Parts: sequence; C-alpha cells; structure tokens
Amino acid sequence: MNILIAPDSFKDCLSAREVAESLRKGLIIAGVEGNFEIAPMADGGEGTVKSVIDATGGEMVRIRVMDPLMREIESFYGITGDGSTAVIEMAAASGLELLKPGERNPWVTTTHGTGQLIRNALERGCKKILLGIGGSATNDCGAGMAGALGVKFTDRQGNAGRLAGGYLGDIDRIWMDGLHADIEDTEILVACDVSNPLTGPRGASHTYGPQKGADDEMVRKLDRNLAQFADLIREQLGVEIDKVPGAGAAGGLGAGLMAFLNARLMNGFEMISEAIGLDEKIKRADLVITGEGKMDEQTRFGKTPFGVAQLAKKQGKPVIGVAGTVEDNARTLYESGFQVIMPILEKPSDLSYAIENAATLLEKTGERIGRFLKIQI
Repeated sequence: MNILIAPDSFKDCLSAREVAESLRKGLIIAGVEGNFEIAPMADGGEGTVKSVIDATGGEMVRIRVMDPLMREIESFYGITGDGSTAVIEMAAASGLELLKPGERNPWVTTTHGTGQLIRNALERGCKKILLGIGGSATNDCGAGMAGALGVKFTDRQGNAGRLAGGYLGDIDRIWMDGLHADIEDTEILVACDVSNPLTGPRGASHTYGPQKGADDEMVRKLDRNLAQFADLIREQLGVEIDKVPGAGAAGGLGAGLMAFLNARLMNGFEMISEAIGLDEKIKRADLVITGEGKMDEQTRFGKTPFGVAQLAKKQGKPVIGVAGTVEDNARTLYESGFQVIMPILEKPSDLSYAIENAATLLEKTGERIGRFLKIQI
C-alpha cells in the first residue's frame, strides 16, 4: 500500500513535517506495510518556508535585513532542493509579530526588509520566487520592497521619497531604471487568499489598518495616500492596481508586487501544491492522510486539508483527515472528498495538554488508522 501523508502544521505546536512523521510512526507501530510518502503542506502563511524546503529537500537561508521600523534583524527564507526557487514569508522581515504592541504604526512601517530577502534570493541565482504575504505590519503598497530592489521614488522637489504608508502621497515620480536586472527573468508568484482591493471601505487601510495600530483618522489618510499612489502608478507605469482583487493584501504589498515586479497573485494552497508536485504524489498513493489543528466547516474555505481532499477526490483516492479538534459542523466535509475525519484526543483535555502531547496523540491516531486498515472484512 502506498500512503501519502500531507498535513498542514498544528499551529503553536508541531510543524507539518512533525505531524506527518508522528502519523507515520503510528502506522508502522500498527504493522502497516507499504511505502509512506511525506509531503508537508502549507497555504502560503506561517510555516510555508519550512514546509516547502522539507518537502523538496531544500535549505534555509539566514540573512540580516531591516524590520518594519528599519532596525537590523536576522531573518530567513528557503531555497528548494533543486536550487531554482526561493520561498519567502514577508512576515519574516516585515511582519506584525516583529513589533511590540506599542510600536505598531502603519504610518511609518516599511516592507524594505521583504525587498532585501527577494534581492538576496536573486543574487543566489533563483529564477522563481514563491512569496507568502500574510501577517504584515505595513501599509506602504510595497514601496519599501521596491526601493530595496532599486526602484527610486522622488517628491516634487526631486528629493528621495520616504517609503512608508504615511508618505506615499508626497511621491511625485517613480524611476524604474534602477530595478534589479534579474527581476525581468524571474517568475514571482504570490500566495494571496484575500480579495480586498487596494482602497475604499474594503481596502488595505480600512480593513487591516486598525490591527496594525491605525486610528480612524490615520486610516482615512492612509487610504487617501494609497489612492494617490495608485493614480501615480497608473499614470507613470501604465498598471491599474486599485480595484484588482487581492491588491489590498499586506497593506497593498499585493498591488506593489504586481506593479513593480510583474508578480502574479494566486491561491496559496495551489501555489504550494504546485511547488511540491502534490498532484503527482496523490496519483502514486492508494490512501491520502491530511489534517490541521482544527477542522470545521471553515476548512472548506481555502484551508490546506480541503485542498488536499479536493485533489484526491479528482483522482478517486480516499482521504482521512485528522485534527486536534473536530467540530460538529465538520460533517459537511464528508461531501468534499473526506471518507473519515477523526480527532487525536482520547479523553477530555485542555488545550495545554493537547499541545504538550500532540506528537504522542498523533502517533496513537496513526496507529488506530493503521489497525483499521488491517481489518479484513
């Protein structure tokens, strides 16, 4: 029997590879014989870099970059096993979690560090970049990122513009001639699972500004600045970004990546599954096991296990889902490709117990699955 184990991580607990390895151990304990293929999964958010390098035998690269407030920090990105593709999480350089609550201020934060990660990947010869843009601390429409890659911005007096959300309205000219030469020959794919436009009531500033530290007045000013910046990009670069679904992701970084780097926005799960060849792995499998920390009716909306189940369903392969918690409304998932969904908990427990013992609980769950597989009826 060929068994593919393709889970997401269990948040705040185990990486996707650790989840898969625990399930594999349990299957072996149960005496299941066959080939076990592990494919750690992600959806473009936290854990994406580790999942892809684990799945492809790649490497982690650690470099010094600037954080959202232009302080030097150690950051990271991944390179796939064949050395051709970089996998970057913008949150590792420009994320909200890098700031203390009192430091959050989208008027001054910048995506400069994300641009530094991209530049380093280009200089290592990567010709494809997979970029997850969740968890940003910024509202600069990717201007800081573009500046780190050689794009210049000047105000009406010809002075260098300050590349942060509060100062985009001062920019008068965009100079693309200094853009890193390798960008032209590099494919850039962006994991973006939101449909927000750049500006307006559903735009970057109004939707995400408050959680980044903006009050109502700042939100209005940031939105106005983004609108002016979008007009400038349309007039000088000939690119319409304002109303594109996903343009408002990560404080407008989605829009900036399209405008400055000709990037393509796509569904996060699709991007990762393509990168690791998930479809081919499913084709080789007789059974697919997937999972995440919690499975409920929301799992159907872009979550990794749902994506795995949908691909497996197309190929007529059975799917077992495992989770730390399985809500009653998860029953709707049986219509989406799952044959079995099971929780890993064996007795009433609190969250801390589940987190501390997740590896053991998953191993035992793998053993139970294995013993079911061995039943001859």
